[in-house]
Amino acid sequence: MRIVIATFHPNLIGGTEKYVQVILPALVERGHEVALLYELPAASTQERIDSHCAPLTSWCVEELGIEAVRQRLEHWKPDVVYSQGLRNGGVEDMLLDSQPVVLFAHEYYGTCGTGSKCHSFPRIQPCQRRFGPACLALHYPRHCGALDPREAWETFRRQAGRHSRLPRYRSMLVASAHMRDEFLRHGLPREQVHLAPLPGDKLSGDLAPREPRSSPARILMISRLTPIKGGHHLIPAVIRASQALGRPLELTIAGDGPQLAALKQMAQRSGLPVEFTGWVDRQRKLDLLAGADLLAVPSLWPEPFGLVGLEAGAAGVPAVGYRVGGIPDWLIDGQTGELAPGDPPNIDGLAQAIGRALGNDAHYRQLCQGARLSSRKFNVAAHLEILEDVLIQARGASPQPMQSVHA
Repeated sequence: MRIVIATFHPNLIGGTEKYVQVILPALVERGHEVALLYELPAASTQERIDSHCAPLTSWCVEELGIEAVRQRLEHWKPDVVYSQGLRNGGVEDMLLDSQPVVLFAHEYYGTCGTGSKCHSFPRIQPCQRRFGPACLALHYPRHCGALDPREAWETFRRQAGRHSRLPRYRSMLVASAHMRDEFLRHGLPREQVHLAPLPGDKLSGDLAPREPRSSPARILMISRLTPIKGGHHLIPAVIRASQALGRPLELTIAGDGPQLAALKQMAQRSGLPVEFTGWVDRQRKLDLLAGADLLAVPSLWPEPFGLVGLEAGAAGVPAVGYRVGGIPDWLIDGQTGELAPGDPPNIDGLAQAIGRALGNDAHYRQLCQGARLSSRKFNVAAHLEILEDVLIQARGASPQPMQSVHA
């Protein structure tokens, strides 16, 4: 097949771009002709998503303009466009008007007024509402997103545009059962929404079975540091777990973001030994996982998937986190880690999950083994089998789109 992958950015800036970086060479290796369409120009100082491929045909919308890109697509004659979610509604309309398009919904694409699917007041907790005008009405009482009215309106308007376009996609893929249910709840027909769990990045080969450290055990968080990622829950939870276990625990927080300074102050006041590493590259991540006993994913918002859990599992590191979003797809309670209640997330529940994971050596070894074995199920080959079937169906499908989505 001739496949155009359409995405926002050509540089490796987040989870979506990491997915494209993995899937591009895999599709080429399977014999497909692949081209790349992206909205913004590449930054020469950052790694590109096509760095693992031979040079590909590619087009930048900002450099060429929408009409020129449309003409180049018409000349290249793709069988299908595989969109990763675009920011520019005009580009999205052009593709949907001219090509069969399949969407991978990496986020709450058109199903949330802010994209975060959670409230921040009176506390951060997942939102269960369906997208509609009431989302805008509740924006300020529940502090769903930006409090600047212009920014709030612009975000809502973008999501409303996405919502209106959902029926025009030939098919949609999502990474977790939670995200599949989210789009079904918004009226998309079941046969058009396909569950395709993300493939994990195998950071390490087979390691010797992990042995619990008597003291101190090290807990690792790898995340962008924003309030919805739950770092401010994790620090007191580790302290309470340490007290309950009767032994010291240490915490490493890898990542950067607007909450970094506040988390450093919280750690300093608490007296908990916390190492802040800042942003880490792939090799540094591997080193941190090799030295960790437990991964913490304390997200307070419903993560669509949570790929870091698979990366830890590949290294034999079990995880703890809240039962929110797509996290339970890979964090199987008592098998690959321990889950804390997520409705709403609370610090005591997270502390108890940490205690269950580290409190018994035999159970801990089982979690390590379970995490490693489970991570192997989330591989590129399994993902490609689902993806290729969906793309083939979209290529050969009649031009009738999905049924209407109702708000």
